[in-house]
Formats: sequence, structure tokens, C-alpha cells
Amino acid sequence: MSAADVQATFCATLVDEWIRGGVRHAVVAPGSRSTPMAVALADRAELAIDIVHDERVAGFVALGLGLDGAPAVLLCTSGTAAANFHPAVVEAGLSDVAMLVVTADRPPELRDVGAPQTINQTHLYGNSVRWFHDPGVPDAGAASSWRSLGRRSIDAATAGPVHLNLPFREPLLGQAGELPKLLPTAHGSSSLAASRWAAELGGPVEPDRGLILAGGRSGVSADDVAALSGATGWPVLADPTSGCRALPSAVTAFDALLRDERFAADNRPEVVFRIGRPAASKVLATWIAASGATLVQVGGPGVIDPDHHVALRLPSVAIADLVETARRTARTHAWSASWSSASASAEQVIDKVLGDLDVLSEPAVARTIAEHLPDGARLVVASSMPVRDLEWFGGAAAVAHANRGANGIDGVVSTALGVALGGRPTVALVGDIAFLHDGGALTALARRDCDLRIVVVDNDGGGIFSFLPQATALVGERFEQLFGTPHGTDIVAIARAHGIDAATVTSNDELVDRLACPGPTVTRIATNRADNVAIHAAINAAVAAAL
Repeated sequence: MSAADVQATFCATLVDEWIRGGVRHAVVAPGSRSTPMAVALADRAELAIDIVHDERVAGFVALGLGLDGAPAVLLCTSGTAAANFHPAVVEAGLSDVAMLVVTADRPPELRDVGAPQTINQTHLYGNSVRWFHDPGVPDAGAASSWRSLGRRSIDAATAGPVHLNLPFREPLLGQAGELPKLLPTAHGSSSLAASRWAAELGGPVEPDRGLILAGGRSGVSADDVAALSGATGWPVLADPTSGCRALPSAVTAFDALLRDERFAADNRPEVVFRIGRPAASKVLATWIAASGATLVQVGGPGVIDPDHHVALRLPSVAIADLVETARRTARTHAWSASWSSASASAEQVIDKVLGDLDVLSEPAVARTIAEHLPDGARLVVASSMPVRDLEWFGGAAAVAHANRGANGIDGVVSTALGVALGGRPTVALVGDIAFLHDGGALTALARRDCDLRIVVVDNDGGGIFSFLPQATALVGERFEQLFGTPHGTDIVAIARAHGIDAATVTSNDELVDRLACPGPTVTRIATNRADNVAIHAAINAAVAAAL
């Protein structure tokens, strides 16, 4: 067997093992050095292959595909192509998103000698990956280990990104021979019985004045959160990424409620269970930190303790023990009912204020999208103002994914594209800066078999900065230069240049009509940054007055 045939057989073996482990998608950024793996992937009819020209975009597409738990293979050639995967790998690492990153590389003799398109790819992504391995140039003598490598990499990738760096020698095209025999055992580790946490949980579930903060990427189901709320009698302050906004005990308008000083003072908790990630609301985070409550962190990717106030950390499997322990104490639900009543009143006020406005405001866009999301569709929002507007004003219908691991605005459209390529209609709500930052995601979008409906809130700059102290502390010209950063770019023209149906809408009804149109589409809403700040203030003032 020639060296090229050995490389082809090695790649075919890995791909076969990955498919056995559940891989169904591969995202390929074109290049030469990755030829053996690209051909092996394309030769398998079981795989959907998406060619993405921009490696940074490709990384976030793979992230979007991996949100449902099965990793996509993400492949590129050697050199800076691999470096452009880094932002998506960081986000996947912080969010425990399944991803199998495969970077082709030059063989050892071409490293550190000035060979073109060659960089140091060893441990390129640092501790963002769950496992890194470089097996060297494929050698027929090691064929018995190839399936084990494929299995270990796919099993590890279900918990977060894995990086395989695969060096290949020319010639790169070969013919795959007979694959090594199958390994005797099935994929995946055996299920282990969850540890019991009764000793640690005896205290924190006793108080009547407790809160459950439900966030994203927790590993805890909405049913389990509902059971915990029922057992404790505590309300659930749920952000849209939690999937818990529709629970009977869910409090959706918590940001507006806690901006009222009297309500915030009268409703301090004694204990808080935070499930998954913190919400976007800084008001909520500051209030919890100042409350003196015992904070218990349940589940979530990695260590989540930005305020250094967590008294006890529990894995997501401990939720059953929390429920069981709480049920031992008789509960009154008056505390939860008072929160739910206040939230319902706040939601009515928000509806009225938004309904009385004669413009399509940014809060109204978030609320309208939440309430008119197409049947079966998923929503992806940018981690700037869109996720905040959805959290604060989206109401009970708001449910979405946001890349809140690193909280970057990069790759939002690409992530949504990955979600859409998974086969479901997908809506992306982004600001103009996030849209322009990820313009590469529009390449070939009109030709892809996916339903992606992109909504762009265009305030010609960085709208979120208008809510920060810099907006009033700096003179207008300096603030605009450094933070407002107007760009003057025609969003609709850019989309149409890529062959995508695009339009600007000015009313709620027009937005609803556009949301009903299958994608790919781009819908632009023009807003004013200063007016947006005023609208937020008016809503919060109206809620405070109602309270």
C-alpha cells in the first residue's frame, strides 16, 4: 500500500468511527493539505457536507450544528486557516458544545523551516479543547490504533471541542483500502449512578424566601426546574436561554421589577439556586450579590462564579436530590405567587407602553419575534442588546440560544446558519455591528438548503454603549468616535448583493409578515440609539409606577 493510500485509509477509518459515534454533519473549509480527510468525508453518503469558504464562519456553523449534542466535524487546511477557527472553539469550550475540530498540517520535516502555509498548530486552542492529539503522519504499522483514536475523539467531543491535528505528506490523493476491523464495544461511556447530596442540601432548601435563577447550558431540563419550584415554593427567574419562561412559576420581567428600589428591598431572598449561566441582567446580578443570600450553583458549563459568592457548587444530576430534600418540608406558595403577580403586572405595562409607541422600537422587535416565531423554529440572538431586549421584554414566549460563553458578537449569523442547516427554520436577531462582523456567513447562503431568517436592528453603530456611563461622561463627538462608531453601511444592499431577499420594515405588522416568509431572508429595522435609551427608561418608569 502506497503512503497516499495509507493516508486515505487512515482518514476513512476515522470517518467510519465518527459516523458510528453519531456524526451526521461535516463543515469543510476548502484547502489542499486537508485533501485526504475532505475526500474521506465526502465519500460517505451518511454525512451532510457543507462547504464554507471563511474558516471563522465555518467554526460557528459547526458550533450551531453541535448545539443539539452531536458534534459536527470541522475541517480546514494548515496555517492561519486553523487559527481562524479559534473564536468558535473558545465559545464551544466555554459552553460545552459538541465539536470535532480537525486541522490538516504539514509533516514534521516541513515544520520550522519556513515552509509556506505552516504555523505551529500544536495545542493551538489551549485549554479551550477537551482533548488535543497529533498522531503524526499516518503509518500502516499503527493501523490497529486508528479506530481507537476515532472513538476516543468522538466520545470526548460530545462534551466540548476536541482538536485533532493531522499531518499529511504529498501526494495527498490516495485510494482507501480495507479498513481495520471494528472494535468490540459500543461508543460512549456507561451511565454512572448519580452521587447523593443529602448532607450538603439539608440547609439551603429550608428557607421560604428562596429564588431559582434558570439560565442556559445548565444540563437541567425545564421539567426538573418545575419540580424544584413546586417542591420549594420558590419562583423561577428564567432567562430566554433556559427554556423555562413558560413555567407557571416563571418570572419574566425580573429586570424591570428589580429596578424599582422598594420592590428590590422588600423581596430580598435568603437563598438562591442558580441553575446554569447567569442572566444578562446586570441589575439582577448586582441585587443578588448585595442580598446576602446563600448562593448555590447547580450545573452549567465550567465554573460559574463571577462575583465570588457561590457557597456550594452542585452538578446537574443533583437536581433530583434537591427536589427530594425540599419535599420533606411543608411549603407555602405565597412568596412565589407574589413574584408571579408582580411579573404579570409588569408584563401588562410593557405591552401597553410598547403598544402606545408609534415606532417599531428595539424592545418591541424582541417581543414581536418571541411571540411570532414560526412553528418549530429556533431563535438565535446576539450577545449584546438583542439578548437583553429578549430577556427583559420578550415575555413568556421568549426562548433562544445565545453564545454567552465568551459573550462575543462574532459568529452569531454563522451560528444561526449552523442551527438552520440542522433542518429547522431558524430566526437570527442581531444588531448591525454583529451582522457586518459576520458578513462572511452570507456567502452562498442563497444557494444553501436551509431556512434562515435574519432580523437586523440597525442603529448605525454600537447601541449597547449608549447605556453605559461613557455615553454621558464623554462629549458627543468623542463618544461617537470611540463607542457609537457609526458605519453608514447599507444592510439591505449587502444582503441583496449576495442574492438574498432583503427589505426594511417600519411597523410591527410588516415585521410579522416578514417573519412568516421562509428564508433565507434579511429584514432590517432602523432605530435611533438615543431614542432607544429613552424607550427603555420609559418602560422601566411605567413598571415602577404600577408597582
